[in-house]
Amino acid sequence: MPIAELLPPRARDLGGGFTVRRLLPAFPRQGVGPFVFFDHFGPVTARPEDNHDVRPHPHIGLATVTYLFEGAMLHRDSLSCVQRIEPGAINWMTAGRGIVHSERRPPDLASVTSIAHGLQLWAALPQAFEEAEPSFVHTPAAAIPAWTEGGADVRLLIGEAFGCRSPVATFAPTLYVDVAARPGAVLELPAFGDAFERAVYAVDAPLAVDGADVPPHALAVLAPGAPATIVAPRGGRYVIIGGAPLDGTRFIWWNFVSSRRERIERAKADWTAQRMGAIPGETEWIPLP
Repeated sequence: MPIAELLPPRARDLGGGFTVRRLLPAFPRQGVGPFVFFDHFGPVTARPEDNHDVRPHPHIGLATVTYLFEGAMLHRDSLSCVQRIEPGAINWMTAGRGIVHSERRPPDLASVTSIAHGLQLWAALPQAFEEAEPSFVHTPAAAIPAWTEGGADVRLLIGEAFGCRSPVATFAPTLYVDVAARPGAVLELPAFGDAFERAVYAVDAPLAVDGADVPPHALAVLAPGAPATIVAPRGGRYVIIGGAPLDGTRFIWWNFVSSRRERIERAKADWTAQRMGAIPGETEWIPLP
């Protein structure tokens, strides 16, 4: 059977009435490849009176991966990076030893009604890179490899597959593919090796993976070591994620990820003492939950 697990979404309120669908982590499966966190937000209508801004908050030991289908957001961080994020671009923020960032509605959208829709994933860093220097890299939509195959428009956001290579640099073998399928589109997904982990997320329409049904908003974790045939009977959008297995279990608490529990305790103390840096021009501070 190609589908090893079928994970349903869980609703999580991030504040201000902004609810996301969370797929990872999901007990007992912590992640797929390096990805230990998977949130799908929207499509949601953001009105001028709504407050869906994500205020300044810290991270360690991971990389955030932000991808939009619709709308725009403004990224700011403690490295003084300021970046407008728009559909089709990949934004990879390496937290490493520690970073603080915010994600807000851009000023030009503050007084208008707009749609917000996208995904945010966290990739746990290999143990050798958990204390790497923090960084932020924006890869524009035009730089992402794209092609049409089997009735679908395919974009290779991260990794190497289908004879293409994404320019997005990672710390370990990683796969992230965006597929916009027309009705009946068929995509043949390679195995990538016996240990390579893969999953398919149905963004907005049902799928069939080797004949097994995947409902909208479900994450189908595939059995390793075998190719899979993905069919979109009604069309729609889906993403494929995966990569090499993590080098050990990760502890996850709030926005912190680490292979060492004591490192998370130190991050808690650092954030409480406001030793993790600040975003230029922002003064808000969120206490530990």
